[in-house]
Amino acid sequence: MQEALAKIERCRTLGERPGALSWHFIGPIQSNKTRPIATNFDWVHSVDRARIAMRLGEQRPLQLPPLNCCIQVNVSGEASKSGCEPGEALEVAQAIVAQPQLRLRGVMAIPEPTDDEALQRRRFAAARAVLETLRKALPGVDTPGVDTPGVGTLDTLSMGMSADLEAAIVEGATIVRVGSALFGERLRKATA
Repeated sequence: MQEALAKIERCRTLGERPGALSWHFIGPIQSNKTRPIATNFDWVHSVDRARIAMRLGEQRPLQLPPLNCCIQVNVSGEASKSGCEPGEALEVAQAIVAQPQLRLRGVMAIPEPTDDEALQRRRFAAARAVLETLRKALPGVDTPGVDTPGVGTLDTLSMGMSADLEAAIVEGATIVRVGSALFGERLRKATA
C-alpha cells in the first residue's frame, strides 16, 4: 500500500492528467486500509468480505466515479491465501452491489503455484465458474440496455501471473499480472 501511494503521488506531482492512468489495488485488505484504497485507486481486485465492500463504498468520495471491484475467490482452498470460498462469492457480490460508489466487475483468483498445467486450468476454470454463477444470480447483468445499480458488465476475470498466464488465458482471463516476467523477481525486505 505505502509503495503504491508513493507512486500515485509522484505521478500526480509530475502532472499526470486525470484519468490517464488507472490504478489497480491487488492484495489483502485490512479494515484500516480501506480509506486509502477507496480514495486513490480506480480498481480493487481483492474484495473478499461483505464488511470490506461496505467500508470501501462508504469511503469512496462522491466526486470520484464508482470504484471497480473484483471479488477475490480462493479457488485452491489454501488456508494461507486471501479470498472468499466460491460459495460465499454471491454474498460478497450483493454487498458490493448495495454500495452506490462501487461497481462489481468480476472475479479475481491467485491459485497456489504449480507447474501442473492441468491443475492450473482446473483452478482457473473454477474462478470462471464463479463468474458465471454471479452473472446468472444478478438480474440484468450483461443485458444490453439494462443498467443494474452497482453492477458493471461482469466482464473481468483477473487471474494468471507470469508463471501460469497461458493456462489463465485459455480459461478466459481478461486481466493477467506479468510483473516478474517484465521486471524480474522483486527483492523481499529482510524481516528481523
